[in-house]
Amino acid sequence: MIYRSGQIVPTSGQYAVVNQQGYSIGREVTVVKGEPFPPVPSGYGFKLADPTKHWR
Repeated sequence: MIYRSGQIVPTSGQYAVVNQQGYSIGREVTVVKGEPFPPVPSGYGFKLADPTKHWR
């Protein structure tokens, strides 16, 4: 699933910045569940690359 800027982050972790076809452009962002995704240029979005691991 590709997420857009301003949508609420469903899972904390590293998200790859992707183009409209879902291919990574070589950048990643760290985001926290419940926060909005940061702004990116039109036509780009985010795809979960590495979810945060919670140790108990």
